Amino acid sequence: MANEAQAPMTIMYPLLAVAAALLTAAAMVAYVHVQRRRAAARRTGGYGLAAPGRRAGLRRHLPYALFLAALPLLLTALARPSAELPIPHLSSTVVLVLDVSNSMAATDVTPSRLAAAQAAATDFVQAQPDTVDVGVVIFGQGGLITLPPSDRHDAAVYAISRLTTSGGTSLTQAILTALGAIVGRPVALPPPDTAAPDLGYWGSATIVLFSDGQDTPGPGTDVASAAQLAADAGVHIETVGIGTAEGTTIEVDGYQVATALDEQTLAGVAAITGGSYHPAADAQALHDLSDAIDLRVSTHPEQVELTALLAGAALLLLLAGALLMIRWHGRIV
Repeated sequence: MANEAQAPMTIMYPLLAVAAALLTAAAMVAYVHVQRRRAAARRTGGYGLAAPGRRAGLRRHLPYALFLAALPLLLTALARPSAELPIPHLSSTVVLVLDVSNSMAATDVTPSRLAAAQAAATDFVQAQPDTVDVGVVIFGQGGLITLPPSDRHDAAVYAISRLTTSGGTSLTQAILTALGAIVGRPVALPPPDTAAPDLGYWGSATIVLFSDGQDTPGPGTDVASAAQLAADAGVHIETVGIGTAEGTTIEVDGYQVATALDEQTLAGVAAITGGSYHPAADAQALHDLSDAIDLRVSTHPEQVELTALLAGAALLLLLAGALLMIRWHGRIV
């Protein structure tokens, strides 16, 4: 994402800042004046004392130097300064893409692949902060946006809970539909020998794809090209494999059909976009999924008040000066 120029520091009460500078300057002048008078008195023998050594001079001046350094910080804090700073946030958009094809009714993951994916997706949504907008896409042979990305996490959980299985599987349509949810318009693969569409750059968006990876071939399907479109738009795809490599059988229209997890396809999709593949063949892996998926971190400029930071630094300086004075002189003067 393009770097934005940072605004200079602003001060709510500028007259207080001017007063802080003047008072600090006055305090420094007064301290120097007092020290010069003491040095003159020593030279004329007023105290009958030899000039202090370097170590003694450090002990005499350092606590006061810390006090003087704390003074402008405290006074500037009263002026309520603030600055526009880049604040890190988790990915601003996450689209959960759930496979609802017939193979997701398989029970090699209990109670079923679809139910396991729903539980994992729900846990993932509930673990996200309010700064993350969550969308929900379902797919079989085609894709459907059931919830555009928003901060309504409860609506995302409700959308996930209403899923049922039917039809074949098109990972191509899953990715294209999710990209459409991110960019706000339909996305399709370009015709052969045609330049890919410019989707813009969406570096703070992530697609999380829950599937067994069994892709049904068909016209217009090219999962690698769809993944490359996402990569060109700066979108990472995190894939979650639901099922086992051994697989099982399901009944479809009266026929027994074998189905197994295709990890190679899911890992390949993730790799094209710079994302990661996450196997989730058991309950523990599904439970840990929200911690395993690494969302994008982006920075957004925000106006941040610096009062507490300056006041805290001033208090630390005052505390250090007081402790040194007590240790070296037995009192705070």
